[in-house]
Amino acid sequence: MADNDIWVTGVGLVSCAGEGRAAHLAALAGTAPPLVDAASFAPYPIHPGPALELDRQIPKKGDQRQMEGWQRLGTYAAGLAIDDAGARGLVGEMDLIVAAGGGERDIALDDAVLAALAPLPPEQAAVKLNEMLATGLRPTLFLAQLSNLLAGNISIVHGVTGASRTFMGEESAGADAVRIGAARLASGSSRIALVGGAYVAPRWDMLLLYNAAGVLRRGPWTPVFSREDAPGAVTGTQGAFLVLETAEGARARGVRGLARLGAIATGQARRSAADPGHEAMAQAYARLAKRLPEGRLPVISGCTGATTATVLEREVLGGFARPLAVRATGSRIGWGVEATFPANIALAALCLSEGRFPAPMEPLEAPFEDAPTDILVTGFAAWRGEALAHLSAIPAGDQP
Repeated sequence: MADNDIWVTGVGLVSCAGEGRAAHLAALAGTAPPLVDAASFAPYPIHPGPALELDRQIPKKGDQRQMEGWQRLGTYAAGLAIDDAGARGLVGEMDLIVAAGGGERDIALDDAVLAALAPLPPEQAAVKLNEMLATGLRPTLFLAQLSNLLAGNISIVHGVTGASRTFMGEESAGADAVRIGAARLASGSSRIALVGGAYVAPRWDMLLLYNAAGVLRRGPWTPVFSREDAPGAVTGTQGAFLVLETAEGARARGVRGLARLGAIATGQARRSAADPGHEAMAQAYARLAKRLPEGRLPVISGCTGATTATVLEREVLGGFARPLAVRATGSRIGWGVEATFPANIALAALCLSEGRFPAPMEPLEAPFEDAPTDILVTGFAAWRGEALAHLSAIPAGDQP
């Protein structure tokens, strides 16, 4: 990426902590357990989202009705980011880069299919499955909703009509959405971009999927680095969008930046015995290290709590050979899959803007009392997908 300055000028955040800047700054400052629903999807705890006044960002009831929950959440968070940046007048030229999953499944059909297949031998089950799928699916959709519906709804509701892209691929999609958005600005392809994603935690379809992969925690909530008794992620509802802008463009319209977004490195390690991911992440860190100051480095970690990812992150960070102050945001707002990396970029930007770093929630999180000037954001997905990003404070003399 070129050396052109890219600023974060707006954040739209929704999570179990609430919505907006103030709610999330309060969550970062405190050490109390976050909002947890341990009963509705037992044995899996989740972090539910707040009740939203949808009319504030999605004024037409018809638009609200035709969206599923993840689309309403993402469209709402996108509007928050646009308003936070004071960029309503720029939506016509704003790039839109969305990280999305496959959408919400038809749970009723899933239940009916599984109930019908359970008593059948394999050869009959295969025939029955094809028969039920042929007659049970809605005409224009597959088992999940189309992933680019979120971007389409953001365009319709908020008028964002610049270049649009949708990425799929869980955490990697979120990291690449931020990376590509910043790269387009740095190259001069555009001057302002809206990037982010959304994930709704109260979904049996996703919980069953991630349980099959062995990445979910069963049992009571604890902070991310204190889950040795039952390693795993606790999913959290998250809507996270960022407005990224060239420093030149922000200054021209008199808007203060929250933080400077520096280099971003993403990877896809196989996490096998032959390729555990250490080398790829060491190379990624080497690209960022020359920009980082000496001394204890503040780290906003997207660690999920799943065993493999947690061990990998600890080993990679331990190889940096420097003192770190790590904060796992999953302890406060949960694991938001596609929305996780954009959310953590937003939280890091708020920390730099406010000149304070989150309080430690457990012994592995070393104290950090100073105002941070640089923050490293990590993303080590539960299954695959690694990312690092460097953010730095914007000196007062560089602000408009």
